[in-house]
Amino acid sequence: MARPLPLEKVIRPTTFVQSPQLSARLGCKVVLASETFQFTGSFKFRAAYSVASRVPEDLLITASSGNFGQALAYACCLVEKSCIVVMPTTSAGVKIDAVRKYGAQVELVDVAEKSRAERVAEVAKEHPEAYVASAYDDPHVIIGNSSLGKELSVMKPAPDIIVVPVGGGGLSSGIILGLEHARKKTEVIGAEPLLGNDAARSLRAGAIVKNEKEPQTIADGARTLSLGEHNWKILKRSMKCIVEVPEEKIQEAVRLLFAFANLKVEPTGALGIAAVMTKPGLFKDRRVCCVISGGNVDPAVYSQLILK
Repeated sequence: MARPLPLEKVIRPTTFVQSPQLSARLGCKVVLASETFQFTGSFKFRAAYSVASRVPEDLLITASSGNFGQALAYACCLVEKSCIVVMPTTSAGVKIDAVRKYGAQVELVDVAEKSRAERVAEVAKEHPEAYVASAYDDPHVIIGNSSLGKELSVMKPAPDIIVVPVGGGGLSSGIILGLEHARKKTEVIGAEPLLGNDAARSLRAGAIVKNEKEPQTIADGARTLSLGEHNWKILKRSMKCIVEVPEEKIQEAVRLLFAFANLKVEPTGALGIAAVMTKPGLFKDRRVCCVISGGNVDPAVYSQLILK
């Protein structure tokens, strides 16, 4: 097998989108850093390729609501490896289909009866030769996502604030790490669903706080039980704060991005804009970069969101 190409030779640079209408609506100068055009439709490809190209194992196992599963499946194709993806039965059908089309084996689990982590442990026991990859709590994942932080570090003009969706913390910790490597001290604010606000509670408590069960927020990429240990070490020292976003603001953000930026964005990807709407005083008259983490959303769900 040929030596894998380095990450920077494989990823697509993020797409920066400006919308004067959106900025006027939100009361701040907004730039969108959209990963909807990244390979497999989300930032997760950065993380997945970093893992697949760095570990020596030929079989990788992960749990994912969809985006990381798709990304890892495609990344494994590129580096001639295989993977098994454990997915909740509640995952969007379009994401389950995509994971399979990229060549991965899908294991569906009813998270009301058994957690993703429990099913991953069972599958890993069946395949002791495999590498178990967390979608967020993995140093290789953070390194992969730091590539986006490096891109944001050279924005002109530089933003005052970067707003990042938070689920397990892989994206936000990676962006912070990339900014730190570039010696940029840009303020980073997290955006998290109120229904699954474990990261915000952790930041207030000064220690990781877990959700009792997988939160059923519409932002399915943020349906995590807790932050990862590797992510927490970075977030606790460097994240300014986390805005807890109600479901109705997430839905409104999806509609605004469609109407004013011509972007099809999944609910998790709209969390940054939703955070600006939830706490407008934090952002008023400032230069704000909202990271749009992905655009993989079930067509039926998306049509319902934008037509409400």
